[in-house]
Amino acid sequence: MSKTLFDKVWDAHVVHQVKDGPDVLFIDRHMIHEVTSPVAFLGLKNRNIKVLYPKRTFATADHNTPTLNQHLPVEDPLSANQLKALEENAKEHGISFWGLGHKKNGIVHVVGPEYGITLPGATMVCGDSHTSTHGAFGAIAFGIGTSEVEMVLASQCVMQPKPKKMRITVSGELQFGVTPKDVALFIISQLTTSGATGYFVEYAGPVFEQMSMEGRMTVCNLSIEMGARGGMIAPDQKTFEYIQDREFTPKGADWDKAMAYWNTLHTDADASFDKELTFDGANIEPMITYGTNPGMGTGITHHIPTADTIEGGEATYQKSLDYMGYKEGDALLGKKIDYVFLGSCTNGRIEDFRAFTELVKGRKRADHVTAWLVPGSHKVLDAIKNEGLFDTLTDAGFELREPGCSACLAMNDDKIPAGKYAVSTSNRNFEGRQGPGSRTLLASPTVAAAAAVTGRVTDPRELINA
Repeated sequence: MSKTLFDKVWDAHVVHQVKDGPDVLFIDRHMIHEVTSPVAFLGLKNRNIKVLYPKRTFATADHNTPTLNQHLPVEDPLSANQLKALEENAKEHGISFWGLGHKKNGIVHVVGPEYGITLPGATMVCGDSHTSTHGAFGAIAFGIGTSEVEMVLASQCVMQPKPKKMRITVSGELQFGVTPKDVALFIISQLTTSGATGYFVEYAGPVFEQMSMEGRMTVCNLSIEMGARGGMIAPDQKTFEYIQDREFTPKGADWDKAMAYWNTLHTDADASFDKELTFDGANIEPMITYGTNPGMGTGITHHIPTADTIEGGEATYQKSLDYMGYKEGDALLGKKIDYVFLGSCTNGRIEDFRAFTELVKGRKRADHVTAWLVPGSHKVLDAIKNEGLFDTLTDAGFELREPGCSACLAMNDDKIPAGKYAVSTSNRNFEGRQGPGSRTLLASPTVAAAAAVTGRVTDPRELINA
């Protein structure tokens, strides 16, 4: 029987099917961090249970970590306690632990691919919603709650109803200056934040085939922002070249055996989906959000839509614009911004820093703009320095911080002040997401760079052409 890529991977991991209930799914890789794991480990302790397969679990500190002076003790007591608990739990159960100062430390969804933990055809979970990032490698990856983290630690399985299947195809070619982040924000703006609820999405078509692995990770990362359980892209030669010879990838004969399986990981020609959508890549321009959810986005040259053109209640729409201090029909170009954040599991990779640096080269950071440039890992940080990007950024008036989730969420010291506008390369623009009262405009690294040097929302294509 013909199968989709999703069916092939899911069905291969079903341990047991509960009649009229969820599937018991075996999990190949489990990533944990300091926020959602302490209670899960406490549950194991209370039941006198050990971690079943500690070698399949990987721990890194990222959410609560400071991005300055990481060599000093963490000042916030809650963060310090959670970090200490993660370290102690990892040591007790024989789990690989990459804490602050460790050369492998970084954001959980950045370090997984960097070290070959993420593999085609694997199932991956983490107590973090953006686990969907790993789907870029042809893996089934999704976020789980604390009780499920405990379940996976104890049994290496999780109970999940099988999602429906959606395929999103982007045909043609992208315009000059359009990035993977723009593609993802465009799709979300078309589907809204609930348009893929109940589905697992496969991205297909020439636009995704032409993307780098880092670009594919950005797209899959944002899958859940349209309600999807996750997103995935079929592995190809780019995938195999990216993962080959990384620390946790198969070697020698095991690599050959794995490749024989990985080459089967594609949707069969006559397989069917529950829903199919197609977009023309030529219709996508650099994107930016203007509201308080990722679906409230538009092309950067457009104006803020009027309520009568938007699905949903007018009162809710107006409330969102009031929070942002914007009005229907406002032009986005020229809007003043105060902060720029480059980083997160969405856009904290070396490719993102290359794009940002290329645009700011020969220019200066706008005097009134505070910019937080936060690598997703120490590996990214090292590459920034080794490739000479650090010197270019410094010359342009920027400072580099240490790895961590940083201003993606208000769970550490990097908070945007109330009322201030931040162009952010992260994944969510909810009210207060980057700090109480903060106003977030989601965008790509190039749009963020353009805003950083001009102090306002600017079409990056104007600067690229300059």
